[in-house]
Amino acid sequence: MSPIIHVAAIHAEAPASDAARFIVGQDPEGHWVAIETHGRAGGIFRSRKAAVDYAEDETDHRPDAVFLSVERVEFRI
Repeated sequence: MSPIIHVAAIHAEAPASDAARFIVGQDPEGHWVAIETHGRAGGIFRSRKAAVDYAEDETDHRPDAVFLSVERVEFRI
């Protein structure tokens, strides 16, 4: 069993000025998720492409802003 990356959906300590970065991967149930690393945004998607497209749109297509995870990613609200 692979480790799970936990990212809380709300993280009040993150300054709003930090540039958004997203982790895209599958949750333990196999759903595709995109989660902003400070927990300010994210969602569950039908496909990897949809999750990546969302993350890229949210980060103005910055090349260093979207990371694909080989580990499971847990989206918690």
